[in-house]
Amino acid sequence: MHTDLSDLLQLLDLTELEPDLYQGEGRNIVGPRIFGGQVLGQALRAACHSVPGRTAHSLQSYFLRPGDAREAIIYRVERVRDGQTFSTRRVIAEQRGRPIFDLSASFTLPAEGPAHQCDAPIPEGPDGLLTEQELNRQYLEHEDISENFRNAMLRRKPLEMRPVVKRHPLRPEPAPPLRQVWMRAPETLPEDPILHQCILAYVSDHSLMGTAMLPHGLSFLTRDHQMASLDHALWFHRPVNINDWLFYQSDSPIATDGRGFNRGQIFNQRGELVASVAQEGLMRKM
Repeated sequence: MHTDLSDLLQLLDLTELEPDLYQGEGRNIVGPRIFGGQVLGQALRAACHSVPGRTAHSLQSYFLRPGDAREAIIYRVERVRDGQTFSTRRVIAEQRGRPIFDLSASFTLPAEGPAHQCDAPIPEGPDGLLTEQELNRQYLEHEDISENFRNAMLRRKPLEMRPVVKRHPLRPEPAPPLRQVWMRAPETLPEDPILHQCILAYVSDHSLMGTAMLPHGLSFLTRDHQMASLDHALWFHRPVNINDWLFYQSDSPIATDGRGFNRGQIFNQRGELVASVAQEGLMRKM
């Protein structure tokens, strides 16, 4: 199923069932299992409803069970603590009465303090780069694959994604564990900082686990390996603006014991570090 920006905004518009209890739509984005970024963005949105006036600065989460994309998701928000500067929330996502996802998020107010950051490893800007859909269309033009699979590979995405390095989606070759992509909203979004954070949470899971697969010539389409995200952490360092180009670089310093570790940095075009990401995923031979 296609998921464009309007679809994503609909996914993030949760239904309040009662105070601190919400329902989110399921959606077949990458297959019968719920895309991790979807439940991540929805859970953060649920937590944000209980913290007016504050924005998230960090979240830690665990994927507990595969979610069914055909069913709605229930989000239970626990108000753990409200301090003068920080608020903590826990969110449990459930299907069929069983938890599938667990998120803890911390919210804060703007503050002054010492500031520094690492050098920004930003290559030339996105102008002239093809989008993922355009690249896939070129690669799949002469591939003998089913129409359903072709449509899935060419599906619309809520953000415009322009990879720096071209990679054939069906023929992965061993490569250094590094991914670089430019991304932005294809149309102007309202200046709502919470909305922009939730969208960034959604897209931060895009291809992140695939970074650890690169040195081994693997992909999510490799049939004799099991791949799944186990956890996801995200830190917001600066206000997020999805209307402008963001540069997302991820690398994988290690894969061992059936798990691949991935980390990411998201910069704006001025070279300012906006957010950092970390994730460990299952990556083992069946």
